[in-house]
Amino acid sequence: MTWQQCAAGWRDRESRSRSGLDGRGFHGFQEETGGGGGSEKVACGLAVDSPRVAQPAAVHSFRYSGKELFCENVSLSALAKRHGTPLYVYSQATLSDHFTKLDQALAPVPHLVCFAMKSNSNLGVIRTLAGLGSGFDTVSAGEIQRVIAAGGDPRRCVFAGVGKTEEEIAFGLRNDIYSFNVESEAELRRISRVALKLKKIAPVAVRVNPNIDAGTHAKITTGTYENKFGIAFEEIEGVYARAARLPNLRLRGLQMHIGSQLTDVTPFRKAVEKVVPLVERLNRKHGFDFFSIGGGIGIVYNPALASGDPAWWHTAAGRKVLTPERYAATLIPLLQPLGLKILLEPGRFITGNAGALLTRVEFIKKTGRKNFVIVDAAMNDLIRPAFYDSYHEIVPLVKKSGATVSSDVVGPICESGDYFAKDRPLPKVGEGDFLALLSAGAYGAVMGSTYNSRPLAAEVLVNGSRSAVVRERQPVEEIWRNEKTAPWQTARPGRGKSGR
Repeated sequence: MTWQQCAAGWRDRESRSRSGLDGRGFHGFQEETGGGGGSEKVACGLAVDSPRVAQPAAVHSFRYSGKELFCENVSLSALAKRHGTPLYVYSQATLSDHFTKLDQALAPVPHLVCFAMKSNSNLGVIRTLAGLGSGFDTVSAGEIQRVIAAGGDPRRCVFAGVGKTEEEIAFGLRNDIYSFNVESEAELRRISRVALKLKKIAPVAVRVNPNIDAGTHAKITTGTYENKFGIAFEEIEGVYARAARLPNLRLRGLQMHIGSQLTDVTPFRKAVEKVVPLVERLNRKHGFDFFSIGGGIGIVYNPALASGDPAWWHTAAGRKVLTPERYAATLIPLLQPLGLKILLEPGRFITGNAGALLTRVEFIKKTGRKNFVIVDAAMNDLIRPAFYDSYHEIVPLVKKSGATVSSDVVGPICESGDYFAKDRPLPKVGEGDFLALLSAGAYGAVMGSTYNSRPLAAEVLVNGSRSAVVRERQPVEEIWRNEKTAPWQTARPGRGKSGR
């Protein structure tokens, strides 16, 4: 089959999926496989059909049933009342569905989907994906340890990041990770030294910076020469030539990643088109196993709730969104001739729309110009709006009727930047009402802090009609458990009482 025939076939497959001719839609939970028909695999409670047809664009499991907002078959109001707020809630079905769609879309090439743990490193999330055969993109020894703790395989881990310590490199070598994604020649020399000392062969892949502008937020673009990541495209062949002379290194592949939250396939295509000839030349010299094209596929933040309905993906707005099928249709014809394993490193695409942050309204404060909805969640729980000016759709857990009110949704932290929305038309809410901040499964709890001595939020995983706490709410005393006064400071007995 020619490249052109392959591409045409995949475009036809994607078109049929979007038109509903071949789409199978969302997979519900099943505890056991059904009999007869095609083969199925069951992992983490989700039955996934074998790859026979393209599926429609990704959907999620947060939707209203009557007036109440549900995650799968569980009422979010019930979870908020049972576990308190702020509370993160994750849908196992959505995690599994998103991973499976991407995994199946890349089926025509040998590949490994390595989930980018920096987006969400909760053990329940990792265990779900490990059960589906996921690899893991890690950026610290701690993340590798999380993979192991969750029952994942460190041999399916890649280790990225610009500042790996000798201890972290040694940890990766002792656990036989799949590859180090190397960011500099100094790092190559360090890995070589550590591997020599441990009498290990270190698998490495240098990260090439293709100088492609992803057209995304300045703080999450990584593929230009203005960024700290990777080695300039023009220098890569010389770097590999010098690396080949270093002891105890195995030049296993080449890696790139141009940025996050990309909603257009064009930057991906341009980067792959530019780098593939380089991969071919290096492969002839060094005998590669793989080429990693990184992650970066974006998600729907607005309208997050509507995008959970498969019908939305047939609207004009839905048809513009980058899907796994369109991604694969564009890139597979470029990658297939390499004959190498293709690694992907998605994070947000898998977890973003799989999570929501629940919060309680504490006060309504009206000024001459503003209607402030003051909630118990804060920037220490979800920093993205303050840090990136990011949009998260905010909806009540119980539907409200009537006109909307232009509101600022703010937290209790003593910072003007502690907000989730400004001048947002919202239903009229009052003290004690619960709200959900949608699309909060990526870069939410994982970026949480204890600023203002606020405990880390609890996290819950939902599986069909079941739910379980997968991170307990942090007791406030734990925040300072490892602190102590200096020996010369006079101890004074506290006069207050614990809140516990």
